[in-house]
Amino acid sequence: MRHTLTVALFALGLAACESVPAAAPTAPDYTPQPYSTVQNAEWSKDAVIYQLNTRQFTAEGTFAAAEEHLPRIAGMGVDIVWLMPIHPIGEVNRKGALGSPYSVKDYRGVNPEFGTVEDLRSFVDTAHGLGMKVILDWVANHTAWDNPLTETHPDWYETNWKGEYHPPLWTDWGDVIDLNFDNPELRKYMTEAMVYWVRDVGIDGYRADVASFVPLDFWNTVRAELDTVKPVFMLAEWETPDMHQAAFDATYAWGWKEALQPIARGEASVGALRGYYFGQQNTWPDAAYRLLYTSNHDQNSWDGTAPDIYGDALEAAIVLSFVSEGIPMIYNGQEAGLDHQLAFFEKDEITWRDHPHAELFTRLSALRSETKALWSGAYGARMIEVPSSDADNIWAFVRQGGDDAVFAVFNLSGVGRSVTFEDTLHHHSWTEVFTGAEQAFDGDERLTLPAWSYRVYVRDID
Repeated sequence: MRHTLTVALFALGLAACESVPAAAPTAPDYTPQPYSTVQNAEWSKDAVIYQLNTRQFTAEGTFAAAEEHLPRIAGMGVDIVWLMPIHPIGEVNRKGALGSPYSVKDYRGVNPEFGTVEDLRSFVDTAHGLGMKVILDWVANHTAWDNPLTETHPDWYETNWKGEYHPPLWTDWGDVIDLNFDNPELRKYMTEAMVYWVRDVGIDGYRADVASFVPLDFWNTVRAELDTVKPVFMLAEWETPDMHQAAFDATYAWGWKEALQPIARGEASVGALRGYYFGQQNTWPDAAYRLLYTSNHDQNSWDGTAPDIYGDALEAAIVLSFVSEGIPMIYNGQEAGLDHQLAFFEKDEITWRDHPHAELFTRLSALRSETKALWSGAYGARMIEVPSSDADNIWAFVRQGGDDAVFAVFNLSGVGRSVTFEDTLHHHSWTEVFTGAEQAFDGDERLTLPAWSYRVYVRDID
């Protein structure tokens, strides 16, 4: 009887299954989806960034003293001032006499060496009045050993196999210890701290230190929260396309400088730079701003000055950083011909003087602002190489948009070159930016360029 009942129930189950038609498979959606959902602030499209090291910027090393330079910086055409970390610096395991600004003791405090939060507000207000934005350097991955969070929230930190705090693995950053972003409460605290500086002090975004040491989903959440306050600009110290998906406007273009520096030393051909742009145009979203620079705080303090690294190629490298795809940056002091490696953990101020690079940066900033083809990301135009008779030493390209176009030619070698060009993309009448000379190209021209020289031509598109 039990067997008969079992068989009957099994048969009933089969009948029930057979009576319900299988759901039709969902058809794949082949509609193209944007890789990047970041909404770039309108004011960032033609921006030039200026990195400011408050400690070394003036003899006083304060926000108030730096504020006096803001009209001069604005006069160079700068749009975004990036302040290196402004927070109190840890004392435990401090490096040098003054410590690293990347060893944060209080995320809501201001380093008293620099002034007060009111001084910072005044700096930001003055910058805004001059038409510039201000972003802060944010160190989310690690704190100073004596950050009060180590006492109030020890579970917010990484520990080693002995249960002890530790610096970021495989580094010599002995003055800091790792935070653990597996903890939701840490994420909430960090996000609210970042919102505070935007909402209450008026800053306009962040440069995220070692951005990929922190989970990307944290940055995605932060960006969404900040944008509820106002449109912000986010720069990641990292170089992967995924950073642009929902969090960052800009990422470091380390590959650009790593291609260009061997060329400047005579150790590589233009093929190295061509390889960088191959990767940029084939694997990065159109909306990505790539940070281009010839110096910054790390390079200056640890690798060498821009004049030492680039030598006679420095001016060409600066010009290329402004006219190729990317967002250009000036490191403080470059406009004064900074030829000194600034000590990182001590007071070692910039020597200010008149230098031709100030005028060069000013002219390039104006060119970038006035020429839509040179704008960043999807706002600007892609580079199209113009082949020449000397592919190993000449880098030439056109960027053309709806209103204007640029034809740039660089001799990236220590020997003068005389070249002709192939194809017809550049066949137009142009005005050279630096000389004002008119130049028509129709295919019969031979251009002579001295060592490490450049020509930048512009034209309007009717």
